[in-house]
Amino acid sequence: MTARIERPLSPHMQVYRWTLTMALSIVHRATGIALYFGTLLLAWWLIAAASGPAAYGHVQAFTGSIIGRLIVFGYTWALMHHMLSGIRHFVWDLGYGFKANEREALTWGALIGGIVLTVLIWIIAYAIGGGR
Repeated sequence: MTARIERPLSPHMQVYRWTLTMALSIVHRATGIALYFGTLLLAWWLIAAASGPAAYGHVQAFTGSIIGRLIVFGYTWALMHHMLSGIRHFVWDLGYGFKANEREALTWGALIGGIVLTVLIWIIAYAIGGGR
């Protein structure tokens, strides 16, 4: 009979100390999934625009409601955050930004930048009359 060899367990989520970089990496994946569903809303809007005033009116009624605006706001944030997080990953793919302070700066930049860009887009949209 052979003796059982004790092997170390693979690390898992309970072993690691959570960091902002780890959390935002997971959020990056989640926003990618959210973009699939938000793109369905975008496709609905485009198809309705091509189908005529009645169909377009239905989409506008939905996106003009509180829940519709929350969904579109969330889609905007997901798009901005995913874009900035993608740039962060691209910088890493180029071999830069791996020092602890650089990693943290890129991560905070993606987090804060996504929020700021989302708010700016909505302010601009309301300022030019898109939020009526």
